[in-house]
This record gives sequence, structure tokens and C-alpha cells, in this order.
Amino acid sequence: MQNVSKNSEWFKTWFDSPYYHKLYKDRNDVEAQSFLRNLLNKIKAPEQAEILDLACGRGRHSRFLSSLGFNVTGADLSPSSIEWAKKYESDHLHFLVQDMREPIEGAHFNCIFNLFTSFGYFTNRNDNINVLSSAYKMLDKEGCFVIDFLNVSKIIDTLIEKECKRVEGLDFSIERKVENDMIIKEIRFEDAGVQFQFTEKVQAFCLNDFKSMLQESGFIIKGIFGDYNMNPFDEERSDRLILICKKK
Repeated sequence: MQNVSKNSEWFKTWFDSPYYHKLYKDRNDVEAQSFLRNLLNKIKAPEQAEILDLACGRGRHSRFLSSLGFNVTGADLSPSSIEWAKKYESDHLHFLVQDMREPIEGAHFNCIFNLFTSFGYFTNRNDNINVLSSAYKMLDKEGCFVIDFLNVSKIIDTLIEKECKRVEGLDFSIERKVENDMIIKEIRFEDAGVQFQFTEKVQAFCLNDFKSMLQESGFIIKGIFGDYNMNPFDEERSDRLILICKKK
């Protein structure tokens, strides 16, 4: 079996793998676009704002934001995702390979969006703090930083420990657990006679964890929401934890 993402930086191999995009190919773009419209109504982004889509993947959020007239930069650690996204570049849409723990040199943005649980990948707390600190450095004084994370309490309470998904002729066996304050997903499948295993790990950060880390990084929370319709956050019932932040 090819166990290709068991190391602490599992995301470098899994997110750059074509199998990642196969497994998650049916993500709801209509829901994502509706969320972005609702979010933009809340934050009142200026016309032609400079927006950073931090950990953009193949750029589905970036492309939609650009279609609304914003100047968008999509940044992601995965070279294959950025290569794919670059097909859609324009005068107002650009993509680059970038580790989100480090600021983009010389870049400044009106808004920075970290969407669809693209935070908490690192086992070292300082690495997660570095993501926030980098965002702080790149954000304009009156800018807005948004984190869209999962609601850990509900995820743990409703955890599906085992399931199988058949996608494009591949049978993905998925097991989930909570271990060492991380939500861990083990993904196994066979392709052309070869057995593969990938791992996803996300820190089980709750609202209080974010309050502490954001304060340490120089941010204050201006809004807390629990779903893509921007309803108030409820720790027991909400599907998401969406934070709108400003510089102190």
C-alpha cells in the first residue's frame, strides 16, 4: 500500500493528488456562490476590492469573486491546483503557489478569505498562528479577514466513523476519528491494482481557541456566524463557524 500522506504535512501530498479532486468533485458551487454573496453583503467590500483567497485550491471561490468585479489573487500550496487554476487567469484574477504560513511579499489586500475549512492543518500551534500573522501583515488597516471553519462540536457529535463512496469507478473507504485534539480522516482505495492511503487532519478548534489565537495575532472578531446564510452561531446546531475579523 502506498501510504503517501502520514507525515505531519499530509496536505502537501493529498491536496496535490488527482484523487483528492476526484473524491470531492461534487462540491456545491451554487451553495458556495450564495455564501459569498451573503458574506459580501455583511462585510460591504469596496468596489474593485483587492481580495486574497487564501488556500484557494483550484480557485472556485476566486473565479466567482472575480466575476463580481473584484481584483482577486488565489494562493495555494498545491502546484497542480494552481496550474489548473491558471487557465482562468485574467487582468483581474491571478493565482500563485504560496505557503499560507508566509505573507506574499509586497502584497496588500482589502479582504482576505480563508474558506471551506482551510485552516488548522498544522500540528504545531505556532504554524497556525503564523497563518493568522501572515494574514495580518497583508491586510489593509481597515481590511476584513474571514475564516470559514467547521463547527467542531457538531462534527464530533455527529461523526460518521466509517463510510464508502464510489466515485469515477473508485471505491473510497473513509474512516474518521478524533485523536490528540485533531479530527482525522483516513482514506483508502485501490486504483489499477495499487492500494493507496491518504490522511486528512484538522485541529479541533472551537470558538474560544479562535478567540485566543486571533487576539494573539492582532485581530478582533466583529461577527460570528453559523452557516452560509449568515445566521447566528449556535455551538450545538450550527454547521459552520464563520468569523469576520478586523485589525485592532
